[in-house]
Amino acid sequence: MKPYKRAKLLRVRTGSDLEKEDRQNGKSEEKLAIDSEGNIIDNSETESEMPQPHIESEASSGGSPKGESGSFHQEWTLTEEERELMKDTSISKDFGRLKRQLEEQVGLNKSFDVVFREMVFGGQNTGIFYYNGFAKDTVLTDILVRLSYADQRHQDDGHTAGQGDQGKEQSDVIALFEQALIPHIQVTRTKKLKEAIDHAAIGGTAFFFEGYEEAVLVDAKSFPVRSTEEPDLERVVRGSRDGFVETLLTNVTLVRRRIRDPRLKLEITQAGKRTQTDICIGYIQDICDKNLVEAVRDKIQQVDVDGMPLAEKQLEEAIIGKGWNPYPMVRFSERPDVVSAHLLEGHLIVFVDTSPSVMILPTTFFHHVQHAEEYRQTPLTGTYLRWVRFFGIAASLFLLPLWMLMVIAPELKPAGLDFIGPQKAGKIPLLGQFLIAEFGLDLMRMAAIHTPTPLATAMGLVAAILIGDVAVKSGLFVNEVILYLAVAAVGTFATPSYELSLANRLARLGLLLATAVFKVPGLVIGSTLLVLMLALQRSYNTPYLWPFIPFNAKAMADIIIRRPFMSMKTRLSITKPTDRTRQPQR
Repeated sequence: MKPYKRAKLLRVRTGSDLEKEDRQNGKSEEKLAIDSEGNIIDNSETESEMPQPHIESEASSGGSPKGESGSFHQEWTLTEEERELMKDTSISKDFGRLKRQLEEQVGLNKSFDVVFREMVFGGQNTGIFYYNGFAKDTVLTDILVRLSYADQRHQDDGHTAGQGDQGKEQSDVIALFEQALIPHIQVTRTKKLKEAIDHAAIGGTAFFFEGYEEAVLVDAKSFPVRSTEEPDLERVVRGSRDGFVETLLTNVTLVRRRIRDPRLKLEITQAGKRTQTDICIGYIQDICDKNLVEAVRDKIQQVDVDGMPLAEKQLEEAIIGKGWNPYPMVRFSERPDVVSAHLLEGHLIVFVDTSPSVMILPTTFFHHVQHAEEYRQTPLTGTYLRWVRFFGIAASLFLLPLWMLMVIAPELKPAGLDFIGPQKAGKIPLLGQFLIAEFGLDLMRMAAIHTPTPLATAMGLVAAILIGDVAVKSGLFVNEVILYLAVAAVGTFATPSYELSLANRLARLGLLLATAVFKVPGLVIGSTLLVLMLALQRSYNTPYLWPFIPFNAKAMADIIIRRPFMSMKTRLSITKPTDRTRQPQR
């Protein structure tokens, strides 16, 4: 009878049966409550006052379909003991309580990658705490092999239960494991549970010892990391092919390899309550302005956010606070040689863990238009490449507005330039053609980023032939619109800084609209406002258009001309370097 009765109790209920029970129990469809401003109201308190549906089980028949796991609905309300365990930051002597602390604070036995391994070495019960994905198996295996040789003699040397002073006993045992039994170069001790948890969260391993309120932390970590390769945005014909990756220690090592000066300082800090993102500030002590270092350090320490999963970009917005200004106030680089060169000029750099880009502070507009390729060629060739790049950037900004001005105001055309302008008008106004083409170019750029590599060629054929050629032949677009837009696009892609190229694209759209509406005054006033906006910007008290505004003839000459390396005797004054001499004094 019991098997038959159990089968009857575990019968399958149809949807109509469930709907009928819901109506009987007063259960209704859950709806979101929204206030007058469109915010969702938390109605958990209202739901708690509603009658809860009756859940059919075998409890009334003496059975329990839920087994030994407890009720169907997990109680999220913390008990007094759980609250105490959450707040307790001391290391418990009892492993039972210690594991309860880890359960409440880091999710031990709930998160599958959180491990607390108990082993006995030399008669001492030891707990090994780590995150499974970060643990470096080879190093930990060597440590465990060494610990397995700890015999009773080590135990007697370290402590004898119930004998001697307890404080000395604890110190002797911890010192024994730290100095003699754990063969690793990076080992520290702590009495705070939070430090042990934070150490494990960044990849380390914590060794706890039952009966003692102290832990030994071993820095044996293994992050998922890709190999160093040349950055896509800063390629050079000649030069190094290594670039930054997403691991902070690797990036710091790439810079340290190029600058072996012991005065190169690398300060580590953290930001983000939940992400606890590692941030490293790098500078050369006797070159960089100490006021700049203190300002950046204070800004980072004042960052009070939930987390920074987007790494350097969110940190930039937190410490710069430029608002809606599209122009970049810091320079990003993925090349260790570029970052090292800026360090030697007196700049400060900021590494952010999980990011392959490094921030360079302070920067001006002209820092964003320089490229490493100019310094990989001879001075004359480098100067020529720099001028070509300057003309390309200027064309990306002003070519389209100037052409539109000459078309809508033919009287402004200089003599000999009568050929400028369309021979026949298109079916769409010129401003509409430019806007559609600009948006189409941005759409194709984004499509190229998200298109898989095998399909990129097909996407290019569709964009160039099926869209561009058909649009011109059908009379929707004018040939010259496509021509000048292509020239402006090439100038945009020739801009070394990706952030600056996007900002110039927005400025070009603004100048196009101003020129189409107000003609000559629109272009003149729009260009003037753009220059004034840039001139009023400051990056950590540094004029953004320096050395053009305020004008500095010597520094401007260095911007226009790529001088020979040995002729550069002093550093630029923009960074306020403590030591302005580039070449050693003899």
